[in-house]
Amino acid sequence: MTPHLPDDAVRLVSLGGIGEIGKNCTVIEYREHAIVLDCGITFPDAEMYGVDLVIPNFSYLREIRHKLRAFVLTHGHEDHIGALPFALREFALPIYGSRLTLGILTPKLEEAGLEREADLREVAARETVTIGPFRCEFFHVCHSIPDAMGIAVHTPLGTLVHTGDFKLDYTPVDGVPPDVQTLGRLGNDGVQLLLSDSTYADKPGYTPSEAVIAETFERIFADAPGRIVVATFSSLISRVQQVVDAAYAFGRRVCFVGRSMERNVSVARALGYLHVPDDRMIIEDPATLSRYPADEVAVICTGSQGEPRSALVRMANLDHRFIDIQPDDTVVVSAAAIPGNEEAVNRTIDRLTRMGAQVLYERISPVHVSGHASQEELKFVLTTLQPRFFMPVHGEYRHLAEHRRIAERVGVDAEHILVAESGAIVDLSADAIEVVGATDVSHVFVDGLTVGEVGDVTLRDRRHLAEDGVVVVVVNVDRHTGKCLTAPDIISRGFVHAPEAEDLLDRARDVVRTAIEAGDHPDPDPQYLQNKIRSTLGRRLFRATRRRPVILPIVTEV
Repeated sequence: MTPHLPDDAVRLVSLGGIGEIGKNCTVIEYREHAIVLDCGITFPDAEMYGVDLVIPNFSYLREIRHKLRAFVLTHGHEDHIGALPFALREFALPIYGSRLTLGILTPKLEEAGLEREADLREVAARETVTIGPFRCEFFHVCHSIPDAMGIAVHTPLGTLVHTGDFKLDYTPVDGVPPDVQTLGRLGNDGVQLLLSDSTYADKPGYTPSEAVIAETFERIFADAPGRIVVATFSSLISRVQQVVDAAYAFGRRVCFVGRSMERNVSVARALGYLHVPDDRMIIEDPATLSRYPADEVAVICTGSQGEPRSALVRMANLDHRFIDIQPDDTVVVSAAAIPGNEEAVNRTIDRLTRMGAQVLYERISPVHVSGHASQEELKFVLTTLQPRFFMPVHGEYRHLAEHRRIAERVGVDAEHILVAESGAIVDLSADAIEVVGATDVSHVFVDGLTVGEVGDVTLRDRRHLAEDGVVVVVVNVDRHTGKCLTAPDIISRGFVHAPEAEDLLDRARDVVRTAIEAGDHPDPDPQYLQNKIRSTLGRRLFRATRRRPVILPIVTEV
């Protein structure tokens, strides 16, 4: 049962994003009011067979439904806004966000059929909106997407500052530096609690500016003999801008490939966040790429994370409708692999290299810089804001623990630092911060059109099938005598391979027949026979192969 919230406390509940990468979603409560900061997704790991997305568990939001007042967004990345189409089906709340963030969100809501019901409210940096007892002040931060913002939530108990994802980039591609003036003012006024991005807390020094990528792209475009294919996140508009600028400088036309890339580029151009110097340099239809000389083309596409249906992976699999990788092509993977995606990314790079393309990626070329602050930048924010209490967010547990050590080194009282994890119910009072309970944050899987219907049992079965295969046993039994009318039919998939399969399955048929006909009762129950086949055959196959396939007996009485 959820503990009672005292009148003199602010409650924070993270439904994701603490102790894990992605699925960022944080609830802030005061008495009978609550707002939700961000509502993102994470991508499935290799053990989540068939799962498309993982979204936050909304059980806690259902419990406090009567308190909910709004969703408040920091920026437009999937791990911060991707779950909103699912949340809005249950919680029809206003959504506050920057112009680009709402612009990227709108097509997602349209696909879900929610655009008419959605109450989107645009806010800008240095703007303040009042939501119940919360006065939310937005300030600009630099990240790998324009229009990213941190939020200062002024409450009756004091000011809570949530940095969102950020780094201190003083030469950003969009020309808008971080708002350190607002950070200084907030620090002077007093910050009760700081929640700060921890993703790069284990990286010493400073995160390089996005501007350094421009030099890398200039060298690539100057040297590439054929087509240039750049794969990056579709929401990384600053990176797309740099590729467009390099293409223009070297006389190449640009083609955007991949559904999400085309959609986000269209939104960013319409809203003025992506500038194309000459519209004639855009190849609108990928089907016409073959009409242009290879050294006059640059393709910007999805697939930097090795996503199975993305444009770059289709190219690597010789499955793209319009683009076949050629030996003179240069492929740039301009992104870091999200934890869990490393194998898929490496496999894609390997396949492209086998095709003869020159493949450039983070480990061998400076083609990517992070959008997250490193240790020296985290120290700057901590010393500027001088929070009374500190709670690291957005990162795996090792990142949170390192961020704690950084805070202690710059003078934050160790007793005032709380390292929590997703699901922790945290109460902040005037004099203390503590975990008072926990809520369910178990994974909710999106699998095709189903949401939440795939659970641990289903995933366990999928893992079992993937690892050991399946054996289907079909038996026709005389209902009067209990004897097999024909030899049992056994079908195997993913279990054993020829030539050993035939001999093993022949012996398996004998095992099944013996198991059925060994009983004394002439009219056994089909369910009993199925269980007997499953256990008897399972033991025999394990002794022969040391594997335990899924056994599906089908018994028909005739």
